[in-house]
Amino acid sequence: MSQRRQTVQGILIEESVEITTGELCQACAVRREWLVELVEEGVLEPEGLVPEQWRFPAESLRRARIVRRLQRDLGLNLAGAALALELLEENEAMRARLARLSATHAADHD
Repeated sequence: MSQRRQTVQGILIEESVEITTGELCQACAVRREWLVELVEEGVLEPEGLVPEQWRFPAESLRRARIVRRLQRDLGLNLAGAALALELLEENEAMRARLARLSATHAADHD
């Protein structure tokens, strides 16, 4: 039986780092027009007036990749992927809050 190896690639970005439009396009393997649509949909909120001047917070890379994956894997349109992203982030925030409350509750009963 032959073994298959997988290569995992990742990009580690500090939260304080800003990403240009070109860098974000390259990291997500998308065209500029797609990023413009994400900005118009409110998924990404860059600093700057025009795409050539835009600077995105590091978190934008994660959000753009999730939307791209939702569109590709589930066939969602941009509005549907944006809504799914919002729901995923709300779920994540609620889980984090529940974990904090559980930890506080456990500490109170020790």
